[in-house]
Amino acid sequence: MSTESTRQLVVFSLGEEEYALPITRVHEIIRWTEPRSVASDEPWVRGVISLRGKIVPVYDLAARLGLAAERPEHAKIVIVETAADMAGVVVDDVEEVLTVDVEQLDSVPAAGDPAIEAIAKIEQRLVVLLDPVGLFGGSVLDAEQLVEVA
Repeated sequence: MSTESTRQLVVFSLGEEEYALPITRVHEIIRWTEPRSVASDEPWVRGVISLRGKIVPVYDLAARLGLAAERPEHAKIVIVETAADMAGVVVDDVEEVLTVDVEQLDSVPAAGDPAIEAIAKIEQRLVVLLDPVGLFGGSVLDAEQLVEVA
């Protein structure tokens, strides 16, 4: 059992909904740049970008979560540390960094999606906390393979 009493979350929007990732897993946030397309069986793989010389796969988070969303002009790419490396996820906009008490987090076993860790209840808001490991679930593309394919 974790002894943490608070957690910091990076809150971002996808359409009208709010989602968050643990700040400890967010490497950086960058402006939208069109990823280079790569062949993939996953429909939510957008491609790859070069981040300071490192090839980073980029995923369409809305598509991964089964949401219909159009990318706004001010979209951002959140660079997330995964179990193996780093990956980027496309979000509509990054809103804030929130500190929440662990008591404000409710698990959502009925969701049945390993990408969803919990729901944060913040006043009248419900923010879906995503689990980076469950989000990518072994689907994180190997950057070396991507370079060979591209």
